[in-house]
Amino acid sequence: MSKAPLWLIEFTIKPRFAADAERVVDLLAQIVSEGIHVGYSKDPEGGGLIAMVIDEQHLDMVIDILTRRHRVELKIGAPRVAYRETLARVVEVDYTHKKQVGGAGQFARVKLRLEPNVAAAGNEFQSKIVGDAIPHEYIPGVEKGVQSVWESGALIGFPFLDTRVRLFDGAYHDVDSSAIAFETAAREAMRDDVVRASLKIMEPIMDVEVLSPDNFVGDVVADLNNRRGYIRGQEVRANATMLRANAPLAQLFGFKRNLSWITNGRGSFAMRFSHYAEVPRGIGPDDFRPAAGMRRA
Repeated sequence: MSKAPLWLIEFTIKPRFAADAERVVDLLAQIVSEGIHVGYSKDPEGGGLIAMVIDEQHLDMVIDILTRRHRVELKIGAPRVAYRETLARVVEVDYTHKKQVGGAGQFARVKLRLEPNVAAAGNEFQSKIVGDAIPHEYIPGVEKGVQSVWESGALIGFPFLDTRVRLFDGAYHDVDSSAIAFETAAREAMRDDVVRASLKIMEPIMDVEVLSPDNFVGDVVADLNNRRGYIRGQEVRANATMLRANAPLAQLFGFKRNLSWITNGRGSFAMRFSHYAEVPRGIGPDDFRPAAGMRRA
């Protein structure tokens, strides 16, 4: 079974004319059938779709196919890097969901231990309940609540990365408890202030290879340094130099255009995902949001 693509960039697509909505979905399905990596889902906030791609090249390719080949007028949202949230330290949270609605009530108490998982191991849920602290039939509700926050994020709206959650204790009520009540308790526990304070933001880091004529190498290196890039090495070739670097994806938007300008159109580059790394201090939540407004294509 083939591995699902790692979506690193997302952007919104909204047809200028409502009558084109179904056509855009059909065209995206056709693009996928042609072997171009793009995912898409409904945009719950602004209408239209959220499209997901693996790099800026695929982003440009999808937009070009829709707008130039098929002449669909679209509003394209500013691209947004797929950051991740993960834990900086181990934390325990004790959360009780209690609500009275008329004669019926809701009650669920969960005690969760959250801890960083091994890098690239993914998210993992474990129940360590012993005895009857929480009946077995309510455990799936807890896992569902945890899973929902893994997907939606707790800090700035990005999915969780490499986090282990252990359910180790809790309490229930004979009448007012249910799987839904425990799902709510787990979801709110995952968003608790103590959890949010323990999170850090991770950004995708790319392996970048740049081929540049020798007389432009210094300017290319300076441009990569300005993009928080790190030069890992270089290889001298005939009248050209191959630079190998790591750089955060968020800083590589527009690099292709800049490289062409710096090298008079003679430079080329390729990049692929390498790993996630913690976002440096000094970069706040506002830096993770796409630019305001939408550009029309």
